Amino acid sequence: MGADKPLDYKNLEINMKSIIKIIFTACLVINFAIDIAYAQTDTAKVFRITLTDNTEIVAKIINETADSIFFATPLGIKLGIDKKNISDQELLSGYFENDKYVRIDPNRTRLFFSPTGRMLKSGEGYISDYWLFFPFISTGITDFLTISGGMTLFPGTDNQVFYFAPRIGIIQSDKYSISGGILYAAAKENNFGIAYGVATMGSKTHAFTLGIGYGFSDGDLDKKPVIVIGGEAQVSNSIKLISENWIPPGSSEMIISFGLRFFGENLAADFGLITSSKASGGFPFLPWLGFCYNF
Repeated sequence: MGADKPLDYKNLEINMKSIIKIIFTACLVINFAIDIAYAQTDTAKVFRITLTDNTEIVAKIINETADSIFFATPLGIKLGIDKKNISDQELLSGYFENDKYVRIDPNRTRLFFSPTGRMLKSGEGYISDYWLFFPFISTGITDFLTISGGMTLFPGTDNQVFYFAPRIGIIQSDKYSISGGILYAAAKENNFGIAYGVATMGSKTHAFTLGIGYGFSDGDLDKKPVIVIGGEAQVSNSIKLISENWIPPGSSEMIISFGLRFFGENLAADFGLITSSKASGGFPFLPWLGFCYNF
């Protein structure tokens, strides 16, 4: 067998400069879009009000008395209703924008696998599963501390991998979110993982994510980082476009993924395709499947 082909550091440097330019341009465009979007967004809390005849109304509450509730619909129509005619009142995660209700992706703290800069709120949590064999559970201890963990479910073997992933929020705002954490995994006598930081800039429906991390194995830390570049664009109240892309340490090759997230108020399901920037011939994609229930 022949020797491995050496890295072309000149081309790698050019590629990295191009990536940095793209990131900088994307940040400027997204920031401009955010300013426009938030100028049109009503951030008041939105409720689903269920009447005793099972009629459901999505509205923001503008006033409440001992006997009645007064609310406004997305079109701005103001109504009042007697409390005895209300059977349930549920706080929703979405908001009103341009006279419409916009649902928030319940799995907003992750792309396909990599975390975004956003954190779970205190008391929030989710149960997720990737490729069926990699279940995960996460919970927000506070608004700035999330604890996650799980273990593989490979059939026919007792050599499972256990993983633990604490994460701390540094900045959490409507436009910008920065967090950092560690994904630690152990299997019998081996341990490995990654220490990382990740930043997300964007609105609740459209955002750009950049992450950097250093892998480690059995106590040895990599000298070069892995870089993650991702994006998300919500196109309806149930579908989001997602892309998550990895640049391995010291490589000019990029692992590329893109696909769809289908979501409701609590459940999200991801389907994506994974390939390499140097893939060629045949059908160069691997499927990605993920499910997440948020509580």
